[in-house]
Amino acid sequence: MPKHSAELALDAQPRTITGRAVSRLRDDGLIPATLYGKGHDPISLQLSIRDFEKVYRSAGASSLVSIRVGDSSYPTIIHEVARDPKSGSIIHADFFRVRMDEEITSHVPVVFVGSSPAVADAGGILVRLVNELEVSALPGNLPHEISVDISKLIAIGDRITIGDIQITGVKFSADNDDALVTVQEPKSEEELAEELAAPTTDVSAVEEIKKEKLETEEVVTEEVPTPTAKIE
Repeated sequence: MPKHSAELALDAQPRTITGRAVSRLRDDGLIPATLYGKGHDPISLQLSIRDFEKVYRSAGASSLVSIRVGDSSYPTIIHEVARDPKSGSIIHADFFRVRMDEEITSHVPVVFVGSSPAVADAGGILVRLVNELEVSALPGNLPHEISVDISKLIAIGDRITIGDIQITGVKFSADNDDALVTVQEPKSEEELAEELAAPTTDVSAVEEIKKEKLETEEVVTEEVPTPTAKIE
């Protein structure tokens, strides 16, 4: 079943401060933000960092967030969040303005719930094949997350597919036959030994690449898929 968030809203104020001077906003507990959408000029905003963090934890990248500016209210989805690479604190946010009567495409997290008899009783191995799904829906119908009940996996070899998930008003981009989760036979000691003996990735090389990247970046941007919509 999909999980919908309660109505989420944020109060914001027009922002005139730009460039390096925005650091003064952060000293006052505010972050700069931008509201944009096709057919609309971008609006520079500022809002409470504490309020934004609370809403972001609930909304993620798929839930509708109402941005209130004075007497106006804009339906949006959080598009991009930038963080300081050293402290990890949020330093900027972008909001994507949507139309309530136009479908948008977004990525929604998949959460597996329950207990599989094929795992608990038969010793099978649960294999999660997806972490999120691309869906299309009106903004008001977008689920915050999609729960998949694995208690339906009774025997080894059972699987749950896209076609098994029915959500009113939501269309999936993947095919109905695409599997979300399955249960495989338990591995023998010989198979496990072979996997342990297989070459592993050079962790030190990976860490060095990460270090070089952090040293050259000023901010870390969280990747939030751009919602696709017809915006006027």
